[in-house]
Amino acid sequence: IRDEESGYNKNLFCIPKHYEEDVERVFIPHGLILDRTERLARDIMQDMGSHHIVALCVLKGGYKFFADLLDHIKTLNQNGDKSVPVTVDFVRIKSCC
Repeated sequence: IRDEESGYNKNLFCIPKHYEEDVERVFIPHGLILDRTERLARDIMQDMGSHHIVALCVLKGGYKFFADLLDHIKTLNQNGDKSVPVTVDFVRIKSCC
């Protein structure tokens, strides 16, 4: 997204009531995020070939994206020519100042 990008008018989207006053514009629509997540899963599957995939989720914010990405990888595994083993693990990171 370019710095000068103005985003989309929030009236084009269903914004939860508790966010209505806080949201001015939408910069990345949910559908675009889903599409890019699916594309990333396809790229991972292509790049990994038949190698074992070790997926590591950083907790406290990354879980939803991680789950969506793994769902796409699982679908590709089930419907593709090959099945690649996937191991999943989680890590919690604490930032210090």
